[in-house]
Amino acid sequence: MGRLKRRIRPGDITINIGKDALVPECPIPGERWKEVKHDDTVTWLAYWNDPINSKEYKYVFLAASSSLKGQSDKEKYEKARMLKSYIQNIRANYTKDFTSKDATKRQIAVATYLIDKLALRAGNEKDDDEADTVGCCTLKVENVTLVAPNKLQFDFLGKDSIRYFNTVEVELPVYKAIGDFQTTKQSNGRKKSAGDDLFDLLDTSKLNAHLKELMPGLTAKVFRTYNASVTLDVMLHKETKGGNVLEKVAVYQIANKEVAIICNHQRTVSKSHDAQMSRLNEKIDELKTQRQELEVDLSRARRGKPLGKGSDGKLKKNMAPEVLEKKLSQIDDKIEKIELNKKTKEDLKTVALGTSKINYLDPRISVAWCKRNEVPIEKVFNKSLLAKFAWAMDVDPEFRF
Repeated sequence: MGRLKRRIRPGDITINIGKDALVPECPIPGERWKEVKHDDTVTWLAYWNDPINSKEYKYVFLAASSSLKGQSDKEKYEKARMLKSYIQNIRANYTKDFTSKDATKRQIAVATYLIDKLALRAGNEKDDDEADTVGCCTLKVENVTLVAPNKLQFDFLGKDSIRYFNTVEVELPVYKAIGDFQTTKQSNGRKKSAGDDLFDLLDTSKLNAHLKELMPGLTAKVFRTYNASVTLDVMLHKETKGGNVLEKVAVYQIANKEVAIICNHQRTVSKSHDAQMSRLNEKIDELKTQRQELEVDLSRARRGKPLGKGSDGKLKKNMAPEVLEKKLSQIDDKIEKIELNKKTKEDLKTVALGTSKINYLDPRISVAWCKRNEVPIEKVFNKSLLAKFAWAMDVDPEFRF
């Protein structure tokens, strides 16, 4: 803040193109690109160094709706689906290693269990100037508290400095192992203190190398995608019992909320939340008043009496009981709709649903569910997600993750 950023020139920019592609012409005559690369292992098209923060790089990537991005998305979800065939063996493998005499094996087993059961991020090493956030492999002794007989209380800052505070019941061998990791002396013989690593014999690369031995291409992140998508798939199949579109969408939102809770996708309550709730309550009160008035009118109409004067003092037009019954039914539908909307807003006020939809939920689950239940896809995917997941739109309605 308070600093001028100099103009970015072609001489600052490295571009990435195909080997046989023509090098794009420089927009400023007499200048040339800093470098032209032909790297097909990355997804950026160009990058440059930020002139204010020299440690930071700015990248140009393909649009979310590009076919290449769609292809990599599909591969990611297919890898998570592949985990289905391996998950039983992986769970049996880490359960066996909970009591291993090899300390590293034991730490890998417990870390894998936490990543699988709690959808924790693996946690990567950071630069000194980054926030003090942690993942599973970088948990400190102070981040986990033992709660007898077999519960663990987690309290740490995760990605984007979002607090993860959760008490969970775990298997007894895991509870005992965490207790041992907190008290066991380190390799230098010093007893661990609150700020020391809980998994001192482990880092992300060691964990991922072990996971790749269990399944080709398996990393800690695949567990998050797998558990999120499986949860959505199972809940939508179990909870969708029919009803109108609004009721079906409410079922989808509840399943999506469950995934967001698993992935710890939180948000602060919006400033407008109370005002929105207040407006919905006013609308409900207004409709209930109209309903009471209609009930009186219906009673008079059934007895063949004139409807009398309205709240504005004018004489009401006489109507047949059937017309009034239809109006009553319409008001009941409106009240039900607003009540459902109000409940959904209240339930989801602290949960961010978008992140899991964008990154962790196989879109084919949502598209197939919409087709099976005759729900317009626009009810669950916004315009940008429809473009991003164009590749998933022709999925079979009976698709299961």
